[in-house]
Amino acid sequence: MQVSTAGNWYETTSVGDGVTLVRERHVAPWLRCNIWHVRGRDRDLVIDTGMGLRPLSEAISGLAEARPAIGVATHMHFDHSGGLHQFEDRAGHPLEAAIIAAPNAHNTVADIGYVRAETFSALPYEGFDHTQFAVRSAPLTRLVDEGDVFDLGDRVFRILHLPGHSPGSIALYERETGLLFSGDVIYDDDLLDNLYHSDPAQLEESLRRLKELPVSAIHAGHFVSFGQEKMIEIIDEYLAGGRRITDTDSFVSAAGCKNAPKR
Repeated sequence: MQVSTAGNWYETTSVGDGVTLVRERHVAPWLRCNIWHVRGRDRDLVIDTGMGLRPLSEAISGLAEARPAIGVATHMHFDHSGGLHQFEDRAGHPLEAAIIAAPNAHNTVADIGYVRAETFSALPYEGFDHTQFAVRSAPLTRLVDEGDVFDLGDRVFRILHLPGHSPGSIALYERETGLLFSGDVIYDDDLLDNLYHSDPAQLEESLRRLKELPVSAIHAGHFVSFGQEKMIEIIDEYLAGGRRITDTDSFVSAAGCKNAPKR
């Protein structure tokens, strides 16, 4: 079956608190990254940047103008860092700076079976070939670590270094509102802890740390947002040995069924 080229690649949803969720609508729900646009008085944050297949300025008003925006990668996997090259101001953890400076299919984990024909319900542009997908180099202009802050003028986000999914995984926490942008440290599905640079023991420690954090809402790297009660439930299940992805093909198959349209 021939796949058409998409007209609108992105969809946007306001979630309140000056936060907009951006999604690559034609990337499969089991893969697509949540791209978070946080509006500040003096500058904006774009937390995670998707696969970078189309300009984010199509979805986020102001990115094509002079308004300052910081592109933040919670980690350098292909589905989160693909659009980072579109920003002049690019932030991430130093432990993964070398990855985005010289990305390849292995170090961005684009080679483990998630980028496949059925990943896309439409093409981002004419002639797109998923087998040729690659993250573009985007050397970091800001190295951020535990305790560093992004000051947007009227709101401040503190960096939490939470390794385990990857060595340089970070989350952004706004103490005043209790908002947490968690990347792939935690989301409401099975957690991926068996990649080439994952460390399940570190992830357990990071999750134990999150369990003690007062949060109002977790805006994760994938799937739906949730509150503190659900966060604790996910953490407890993982610590008890659940919520693990052991096989890519099985996960994709199960996720495809779970996300299939209801008849």
